[in-house]
Amino acid sequence: MFSLRRLRLIIALLGAGLLAGCMTDDTNPAKTAGMNPRVAAPSLSAQLRPGDTMIVSLLGIPEPINSSVQIDEQGLIRLQYIGAVTAAGLTASELSQGIRDTYIARNFYTTLDVSVNVTERYVYIGGEVQRPGRIIWSPDLTLAKAVQSAGGFTLYAKETRVTLTRDRQAYAIDVKLAQRQPEQDPILFPGDSIQVPRSAF
Repeated sequence: MFSLRRLRLIIALLGAGLLAGCMTDDTNPAKTAGMNPRVAAPSLSAQLRPGDTMIVSLLGIPEPINSSVQIDEQGLIRLQYIGAVTAAGLTASELSQGIRDTYIARNFYTTLDVSVNVTERYVYIGGEVQRPGRIIWSPDLTLAKAVQSAGGFTLYAKETRVTLTRDRQAYAIDVKLAQRQPEQDPILFPGDSIQVPRSAF
């Protein structure tokens, strides 16, 4: 009887210890504080997006043509003679080929080379910043830098819960933390959208 009681006591103590260990792992602030979520890289970052600006050059013809165009909200660009061409969702190389094929198929040219040179790409920021709108993207642009480019936060901004949306996935980012610790400041990609909410206080 004593041995059985002792065995039950040992099992109960072990169970309590395991439960406490699990609770510590889940609730220990040291394991969750001081980190922003990992933001997944875009699935197809080379794809063109609405707002991208580019120069389309038609070459190998008697009078070469250079057109500065921007992808509109419907994902289209407009070119001489052929009108609207779908650009969003394609790479620059795919767009070049599509433009070439269209000109030739419509008998405007028999031979043609097309060059697409992307000149400006953008991220978008809205909410509680001084100058909401588009920001020109660069390879070293981070979320904190984007906020600075937008004139900084307003007095009412909730700086610790800024929403970064990429590929229809939203991430809550603490920009104060990102400003203190650069490794916690996510790199932005063209087409990213940032929304700064208003604080309740």
